Amino acid sequence: MTELLRIEWLKIKNYSAFIVLSLFFALGVVGANYAVYVFKTNVIDKSDPTPGLISSIKFYDFAHTWQTTSYVSGYLLLLPGLLLILLITNEFNFRTHRQNILDGWSRNEFFNVKLALVVIAALASTVLVFLTGLVFGFASGTSFSFENIEAVGYFFLKALTYNMVALLFGVLVRKTGFAIGLYFVYMFFENFISALLEGLSFYLKVQNGFDIGNMADYLPMNASDALLTFPKNVVTDMAKNSSVAPHTYTWVIFGLAMLYLALFYVWSRSRIIKTDL
Repeated sequence: MTELLRIEWLKIKNYSAFIVLSLFFALGVVGANYAVYVFKTNVIDKSDPTPGLISSIKFYDFAHTWQTTSYVSGYLLLLPGLLLILLITNEFNFRTHRQNILDGWSRNEFFNVKLALVVIAALASTVLVFLTGLVFGFASGTSFSFENIEAVGYFFLKALTYNMVALLFGVLVRKTGFAIGLYFVYMFFENFISALLEGLSFYLKVQNGFDIGNMADYLPMNASDALLTFPKNVVTDMAKNSSVAPHTYTWVIFGLAMLYLALFYVWSRSRIIKTDL
């Protein structure tokens, strides 16, 4: 596997899309969190109609930095997914996948090295988020703490989900433009369906007292999204404590997120192993 990864690195290290999208993601994570920090400090805190209520919550102190950084950075995970689609579809467009197999790779090895790229991209994204949270936490002047550090783990799960969906679309479609289009169309479609399911969940809770949670959270990409929440504040507490809000079943959502990952893995691998070169 080490040799296969070395070959993959030789393929992508000078690829302009890899360099540009990686830089955009890294700068985006830092920049987005800095923007939230500045907005909270200079706008929300100074215009708080209930002094000490919202402004007392410091999103980047060590009690909240892991959760805030993970939540904010999660919105940028489209970029690694987009990069992976480019890298995977390029293999088919330029026939390098066929050449690799003719050179002695098995189909299983070809799939495993692409899966390794998916995991490495998710790990690299998570390390970046961890370091960003660490920097903002120290900048807050509060004592170091791992409180709510599980949010970084949820970020890794979300990154892995987005990357696995990118892998799946890449190997299913194989054409770069079509795969990227399908990736974004699917996300739009799932968000549309999730809005309908969320409304249905509230309706069932209010009208019939039937509470199976927010059904929008049970969709493939929403499952990992739902595990990452913004730090508690007066607004989120009011929404959560509302009698009409469906209950959140965290372990059900986590289990579904893992189940979807297994499905993406099996489907992608089957596509590589069983289809023609």
